[in-house]
Amino acid sequence: MPIITVEVPEELYEKMRRFDVDWSSVVRKAIEDYIEELEKGGAAVPAEELLEELVKWGVSPLDLEPLSPEVEDRMYSELREKEWERVRSTIQAQSSI
Repeated sequence: MPIITVEVPEELYEKMRRFDVDWSSVVRKAIEDYIEELEKGGAAVPAEELLEELVKWGVSPLDLEPLSPEVEDRMYSELREKEWERVRSTIQAQSSI
């Protein structure tokens, strides 16, 4: 059976140590339930909860608004140019080795 590593905050780990529980089984069951929900096509996290979490991380709800096609085109062009600059500088650095 494959092994995965799960990181938990120290405070949570201390709480977990107080109980004689097979935490691997708990995590395995949570993963199975989550996958089952995803396979049903349901959202594992309600949109409202996801939005709250994003706001906690500093994302403004205005940042999630759709962009106009003109803005998307401009941003795409800028990104394409920056990527080309990155690739060009990488090629130049490799050729000087």
